[in-house]
Amino acid sequence: MDDLRDRLDWFKCVVLPHEGALRARLRSLRADPQDLDDTVAEVLARAYANHRWHEVKQGRPYLFTIARNLLIDQVRRKKIVSFETVTDLDQLQGQGNLEAQLCARDQLRRIERIIATMPAQAARAFYLRRVEQKTPTEIAVEMKLSVYTVEKHLSKAFRHFMRAIAEQEAADCVEPRQCQSEGNDRAAGG
Repeated sequence: MDDLRDRLDWFKCVVLPHEGALRARLRSLRADPQDLDDTVAEVLARAYANHRWHEVKQGRPYLFTIARNLLIDQVRRKKIVSFETVTDLDQLQGQGNLEAQLCARDQLRRIERIIATMPAQAARAFYLRRVEQKTPTEIAVEMKLSVYTVEKHLSKAFRHFMRAIAEQEAADCVEPRQCQSEGNDRAAGG
């Protein structure tokens, strides 16, 4: 009985005060109020059900992590996920470094642009392999292709992706040098 009372006190003091912040953050990600209520209830239930509850001292990051993992599970169950959904999930990391989050979001958008330039079959195979983490056999079944053909598409997609990343990195390295050398020319009076 004492354990139940202690858990309830912990839940009231550590977790429940952050329900409003969780609800506000989820509201910005979900349009349907019914989904919002269901998600908040599921997050709170999972928080309370944790057998190692006594180790949790900070409720906000704990709730946001549970919510993020729950939404990721829901996203994985869907067949097609937009990269905006994936980047929005980053908002649930709570008190993370804003600069790191912005950089990660920019990187995801660059990846999305690279995938958009791939041939359709290669892009689909790449997405299923890298985002949904399916095996080549699972991809072959879903795309109604042979495993050999899927592997060819994956190979083409990876080559395309690596080439595009290398080109971006080369461009990123050249641009700062150009700006720096122009600044040196101006400083030298040129």
